Amino acid sequence: MNDDTEMDDRRHRLDELETKGYCVVRQLFERSLVESCRKAVWSTLLAHIASREPNRGAHRHFLPMPFDPPCFAQEFFFDETIMDIARSTLGDRVVADQWGCDVALEGSTFQGVHADYARPLFGEMPDLALPPYMLLVSFGLSRIISESGPIEIAPATHRMARGKAMHAVESGEISLRPVELEIGDVLIRHPWALHRGSPNTTTNPRALVSIRYVRHWYADGSRDVAAMPRAVWEALTVEQHRVLRFPIAGVTAARTHPS
Repeated sequence: MNDDTEMDDRRHRLDELETKGYCVVRQLFERSLVESCRKAVWSTLLAHIASREPNRGAHRHFLPMPFDPPCFAQEFFFDETIMDIARSTLGDRVVADQWGCDVALEGSTFQGVHADYARPLFGEMPDLALPPYMLLVSFGLSRIISESGPIEIAPATHRMARGKAMHAVESGEISLRPVELEIGDVLIRHPWALHRGSPNTTTNPRALVSIRYVRHWYADGSRDVAAMPRAVWEALTVEQHRVLRFPIAGVTAARTHPS
């Protein structure tokens, strides 16, 4: 791929993200990388869903992802394409602060249409138009096709007042579009774009892994996260430390929050 093609791809992704509220980068991660992650976490995932009540609706679970390699891979968090999109959208001092997995099981149904992190930054002005301050980066641990329950997103609703956006979706003025993902594909989206999970009609759990990136000043503690083993943290570079905001086993919180 030549430089002009790469620049065209970059502009197209950023334009899609700005106008539609999401974009998909096809075949960004090596298949072997994703499969190694899946194999490493699968027994933990199955044990979790067998022993816990669903916490994301009927037959739907959320669980924090572990940081033990190969489940944790530097490529997931520090990929150049992802970091370029995140920094172009959120500014240079972007940090990752969530690492989790949403699982839809057989028997799941359509979720209600919703936005993630629905609490406005300024509660007294909930429809105030603001520059984006968070993005979600997601990929499937296996193929996510129509039968396995892909996320459905209403394009451009991240730029609308919440009530108007909901009315547009409910009236059919804006249609929800399913986002199917092959292994290695990465979905990047604004969490305010209205969306829903669709039913998984297969017998295999549909696992969608997500990393949240935010501007360095934003924090909300809205989801549980696992602690990163100290050995994993210390194997990273100082620059990589600046991109991560997670609890570190045996390390004080001050070291895990970029200044």
